[in-house]
Amino acid sequence: MTTTLRQARLDDLDEIYNISLVTGDAGQDATSLHGDGKLIGHIYSAPYVTLSAETAFVAEDAEGVAGYIVGVYDTLAFQAQLERDWWPALRSAYADPQGDPELWNADEKRIAAIHHPSSAPAAIIEAFPAHIHMNLLSRLRGQGVGTKLLDLWLSQARDAGVKSVHLGASATNANGIGFWGSRGFTRLGPPLVEPSERTVWFGQTL
Repeated sequence: MTTTLRQARLDDLDEIYNISLVTGDAGQDATSLHGDGKLIGHIYSAPYVTLSAETAFVAEDAEGVAGYIVGVYDTLAFQAQLERDWWPALRSAYADPQGDPELWNADEKRIAAIHHPSSAPAAIIEAFPAHIHMNLLSRLRGQGVGTKLLDLWLSQARDAGVKSVHLGASATNANGIGFWGSRGFTRLGPPLVEPSERTVWFGQTL
C-alpha cells in the first residue's frame, strides 16, 4: 500500500484530531478515557496545523491520513502565538476545572492544560529551541513511515537554519522511547533537566 507524505492542510484536521485521540494514551487508544474526543488534538496537533502548516506534515494512504508530524522552529515564539491566537477561544469554550486535581477525570486534566499550558523545561528550550510531536495509526507502524516523516521534518528544519530540536515522550511509552533513541535523539537528564516520572525528554543537534 502506497503512503504519501505531504504538507498538512486544514481539511486534514478531522483525521488529525482522530489520530491524536487513538494514540493519546502513551501511544495507545485514549477514546475510552475521554468524553470529548478533541481535547488531545486541541493541545498537541491542531494548533500546529492551524497556525504553522508549513511545519506540519501528514502520511496518507488509500484509507486516508494515518500519521502526522507537527512542530515549530521557535518554541517560545509559538507559545506566545498560542496565547494570542489559539488558547483564548478554547478557554471560553471550556471552563477551568476546579477542586482537587487528583480527582479530575481525563477530560478535566486536558482542559486544565488548556488554561495552564505546560512546556519543556526552560533549559531544554534554550538548548533545543525547536520541538516536534509525531503520531501514527497502527496500520502505518513498522513500515518506516515514522522515520520518513521525521527525516522530512528535520530536512526542512535544517534548510531553514534550525540548529536543534527537542521532544517529550510519555515515560510509559516504551515503543516511542525506543524509536526516538534509535533516530539520533539523545535522552536528556541532569544537569540540563531533572528526571520526571511522566515525561522522557529528548534532544538532537541538527
